[in-house]
Amino acid sequence: MNKASSKIDNEKTFIKSCCIGENKYNVFFTNLANPLKVKILLYLRIKDMNVTELGKALKVEQSKISHALTSMKNCKIVLSKQKGKERIYSLNKETILPMLNLIDKHASINCKNKCFCNKEK
Repeated sequence: MNKASSKIDNEKTFIKSCCIGENKYNVFFTNLANPLKVKILLYLRIKDMNVTELGKALKVEQSKISHALTSMKNCKIVLSKQKGKERIYSLNKETILPMLNLIDKHASINCKNKCFCNKEK
């Protein structure tokens, strides 16, 4: 195999691995780009909750909460445990909580006076 052929093979491997990685990033960040899912994360950051509690706190239908949690559970953003007949959801404290703390730190340093939040009336 000559150098040119080897370089092309390496580039193909790199591009293929980037596409696989890119898809993982898309799936992961799509979960964090959804306003409902972000609200769920913020509540679970405070305490573990079931679907009913989240629905009442967020004033959102339980089916929408369940759908959002399933998507986040597939990426292990949230974890669940069975407690009797109910399922209790928690934030992944090993990976997601430190990431949220890092985002908070970054935003407090770099996003000052740049908030374009919608003001609720």
